[in-house]
Amino acid sequence: MDETAFDEVADFVIVGSGGGSMAAALYLDSVGKKPLILEKTDKFGGSTAMSGGVLWVPNNHLLARAGIKDSHEAGRTYMDATVGNDAGPAASPERKEAYLRNGPIMLKWLEEHGMKWLHTEGWADYYDDRPGGCTRSRSIGAPMLDARDMGPLFDKLRLGPMVMPLPTDRAGIIGLATRTPRGMWEGAKLLFRMWLVKKRGKPLLSFGGALQGRMLMLADKAGIDMRTEHGIVELIEDDGRIVGAIADYKGKRLRIGARDGVLINAGGFSHNAEMRKKYGPQPSSTEWTNANPGDTGEMIQIAERHGAALDLMDQAWWVPGTMVPEGGPANMHNTDISKPHCIIVNRHGKRILNESGSYMENGQRLYKNDVPAYVILDSRHRKRYAWGYYEPGKTPRSWIDSGMMKSADTLEELAEKAGIDAVGLKAEVEKFNRYCETGKDLDFNRGGRGYDNWFGDPTVKPNPNLGKIEKPPFHVMEMVPGDVGTSGGVLTDEYARVLKADGSVIPGLYATGNSTASVMGRCYPAAGASIGASFIFAWIAAHHAAGRNE
Repeated sequence: MDETAFDEVADFVIVGSGGGSMAAALYLDSVGKKPLILEKTDKFGGSTAMSGGVLWVPNNHLLARAGIKDSHEAGRTYMDATVGNDAGPAASPERKEAYLRNGPIMLKWLEEHGMKWLHTEGWADYYDDRPGGCTRSRSIGAPMLDARDMGPLFDKLRLGPMVMPLPTDRAGIIGLATRTPRGMWEGAKLLFRMWLVKKRGKPLLSFGGALQGRMLMLADKAGIDMRTEHGIVELIEDDGRIVGAIADYKGKRLRIGARDGVLINAGGFSHNAEMRKKYGPQPSSTEWTNANPGDTGEMIQIAERHGAALDLMDQAWWVPGTMVPEGGPANMHNTDISKPHCIIVNRHGKRILNESGSYMENGQRLYKNDVPAYVILDSRHRKRYAWGYYEPGKTPRSWIDSGMMKSADTLEELAEKAGIDAVGLKAEVEKFNRYCETGKDLDFNRGGRGYDNWFGDPTVKPNPNLGKIEKPPFHVMEMVPGDVGTSGGVLTDEYARVLKADGSVIPGLYATGNSTASVMGRCYPAAGASIGASFIFAWIAAHHAAGRNE
């Protein structure tokens, strides 16, 4: 590589600033390499900062500390039972093995180099009843972080929708603030922390904010070169090898060389309407997504121009949602619909999914039926539980006035207002109510898994996820398959190297995160599977680029 052909040169150029980028950069710095992180937006963090802030890592050392028995073999058994062995090359046995083998090593290394981790007790695997499943959680997050400790760096951190002073491992409990003593106690502590935040003027970061904030602080302390507003417009190829990238910085083009390679960790294409229409299931809308604003897909397109193969482009991390009249992204309801006194039906009035199950699977089921579907709420649900970002019992008047939420004293009247088959809805509710009495959902096994129960209401018997639809007024809203990012993209191997359609490697080009076809295939097996993959394959890419494949 002729370094005189560039404006500047780094050892490894990392496109995008999510947590995986920081992990890769920290390792490279530790072995004497010079990484460079380029972020196209004005904030660091990407999807990691806006996420629930956990990584799914079977057999990690924090499980052992918590007294939870796990093993590499159990993790592999579970991935085979959920992801499967026929999900395509992105979920090859070699890639799954690389994920499972490197995840625990990476977590331990980052902890030894200053990262603080938190085991999120209670977040069961989403299919914990399958072979190898874990009910007590393999998901690892970060302790809350006082934004004041970040200093000026806080102003460069992207903030997501979950900016609340709530520990990551209390996410399931806070939803019961009106129902159980423990929920009430957590609610009281949350209100106290909110008072503290108002008094201090800076937030207590949790979820993705805590995870990304801590990783950003470590990278900054290590002196990693990180730059915002540097969008990549092209990769530089020399004799078949990627040797750098062209960045646009406020209208100025910079040719940046990369001695050891380029890593793409720039997110998917949730905010690209043309790509959603070309690749994804329909109907679809950029208004439905809660993905980070940098999720516009150009790095996938650039990589494809250089020969990269694409896969799983019809998949996303779906989260059922409802649109608010004020506009903006869809309200996400993955935990709300798990609560009792709620069902989701199609226009024929028939239930179509396990409301308490994996949100990605529920998005897929929405697409297999009608979009939009309809969520039916008994008055007790609205009184007892949160709905999106709104607390129990608080229904904005705009929802009613705009027609977003329709209400009625009978199911027949509700069905007529919503355009649902009234006979079908009444019959379905009668059947569902019988399931609530026995505690057995014979159609979708709702409440039959540990994960279902984590977001249920233990005061409701005999099944914490099943509550009758019988107490008026009844409410209905249209439900769409929202998302928090796409999960298809460039195809990579077990070393995170980008592949061509014939299976050969594009030398010098690596990719991870939502820019890639997911190692989880068409499944979301547990909380943190997407962020976990972003971190782990960035870590692997850094080792490979540095010539250290141990």
